[in-house]
Amino acid sequence: MSVQSTIEAATGSLSPSLLRIANEIRENPAIVLDSTINELAEACGTSVASVVRFCRAIGLNGYTQLRMMLATELGKESAQFGGSTSYGSDITKGESMREMAQKIASLEILAIEETINHLDYAGLEQAVDALDNAERILLYGIGASQVVAEDLQRKLFRIGRNAFAPTDPHEAWAAAALPVAGVVAVGFSHLGETHETLDFLRRARDNGARTIGVTGAKGSTLSKLVDHALFTEVRETKFRAGAMVSRIAQLAVVDCIFAGVAQRRYDFTVEALRRTREVTQSARGS
Repeated sequence: MSVQSTIEAATGSLSPSLLRIANEIRENPAIVLDSTINELAEACGTSVASVVRFCRAIGLNGYTQLRMMLATELGKESAQFGGSTSYGSDITKGESMREMAQKIASLEILAIEETINHLDYAGLEQAVDALDNAERILLYGIGASQVVAEDLQRKLFRIGRNAFAPTDPHEAWAAAALPVAGVVAVGFSHLGETHETLDFLRRARDNGARTIGVTGAKGSTLSKLVDHALFTEVRETKFRAGAMVSRIAQLAVVDCIFAGVAQRRYDFTVEALRRTREVTQSARGS
C-alpha cells in the first residue's frame, strides 16, 4: 500500500493533532521532502513528538522513513505521469482545467492500479463464492457508495441474480432483519464508519446472512464486522462532492466481483447478457 493511500485510509482514526499533519501531507506531499521534522511540525501547528506519533500511526518507524518512502513514491509517479512537478499535490486555486483534469485522471488511474495490485484475491474468491451461492443479495451504501451498490445490483440483476439495493436506510435495515436462508449482505463505505451501513451489516449478520464489506480503511469498524473485507487504495481530493477517486476504486472492485460471479455460470451469463442487450437495443431503436 502506498504511503499516500495509507495516510488517506488512516484519517478516520487519527487524533485532531495527527489529523492536521495528515491533511497537510495529503494536500501537498512534497512538503515532507522540503521540510525538516521541526518545520513540518511548525507548519501543522503541532509538535515534533506528534509528527513522530503520526509516523508510527501509519506503520512507519519515524520521519526519516516517511521522507524516503514519499520521495521514492513521488518520483515514480512523477515519471509515470509526465514529470509534473506539482504531481501529488491537491487541486489549487489557480490551476487550469487541463491541469485539474490531469490531476484527477492520475489519481483515478493510481487508485485502480493500487487497488487491483494489492487486492486480497483469496478474499475476493471467498466473496464471489458467497455471492454465487446466495439466494438473495442485499447491497447498501450511503451517498456515492450507494451509486456503487446500485451499479453491482444492475449487473447482477442482468444475469438473473436476486439482487436488491435499497436506497432508504429503513428499507435496508428491514430487508436485513428478515431471517431468510441464503442471504448475502454487501456494505460499501470508504472510511468504514458510516453508521447506517454498519447497522445494515450488523442486522444482516445477526439474522444469519453472510456479510461482505468494501472499504478503503483497514482496521475500520466495517472491516472487523464482516465475514469478507475487500479494500480499496485511494487518495481523495478535497474537491470531493461526496466521493470522487474512492468511487472509482470501489467500482473497480465491483467489476471484479461481478466478473467472478458471472464466470461461475459462464454459458448462462453469456446468454443472459445477449438477451438483455437485444431487448434494450430494440427499445432504443423503437
